[in-house]
Parts: sequence; structure tokens; C-alpha cells
Amino acid sequence: MIHHVSVGTNDLPRSRAFYDAVLAVLGLRLLNGSAESADYGVGAFLFSVETPVDGKAATAGNRVHLAFAAGRRAMVDQFYQTALVHGGRDAGAPGLRPRYDANFYGAFVLDPDGNKIEAVTYSAK
Repeated sequence: MIHHVSVGTNDLPRSRAFYDAVLAVLGLRLLNGSAESADYGVGAFLFSVETPVDGKAATAGNRVHLAFAAGRRAMVDQFYQTALVHGGRDAGAPGLRPRYDANFYGAFVLDPDGNKIEAVTYSAK
């Protein structure tokens, strides 16, 4: 079982502005913030964005992406729009992707550092 997932950033204030807005759509909130990281979750943190411990530049993983669960399709749509407004870039507009499942509805964006994130639901609504 995964405890949490972290992605790197080269500009934590910019990433916080992005993730504070985008993750709120999915019900996650900032639980802990410092000069090195921002940790999001509900009761315990599940996701964090951090400056690299080794002091080198953060780079996005090739073919790596993180998927966040959304309760309904409207949340996926809002996630996508909020991400674009806060510095994210399109990586796959909201829509059905029946090759995964008849009700797989998702959207993909790149965060300001190029990390690919997704919101997905299997809800028919």
C-alpha cells in the first residue's frame, strides 16, 4: 500500500499556487507547508511537491503520471479547467476513454514543472 507520492519542483511557491487550487477541487488540502515541501491530503498527507533533497534541478519523469480519484465527471472537468488557469498545460482534455473502461472519464495536465497528473472517475455522472 502506498503511503504518499511526491513530485519535484524547481519553484515551490509557483507549485503551491497550482496545487492549492487544483487539489482543492478533489477535496485535498494543504496539511503542511515548509520552505522545502507542500504536503496535501485529508487527514494524513497523500501527495507532496518538494524541492530535490540533492539540490539538483527537478525534472519530470518520462512516461510517469499520477492519477487522482474524482467523485464525478464534473470534478474532472473542474480539475482540468482549474489546472489550466493556474499554470498547467493540456495533456488530454476531459472525456471518456472507453479503451480503459466504458465509464473511464479522465483529464490529463502537466503541472508547472512538467509532471503529468490526471483526475479520473468511473462514475457515469
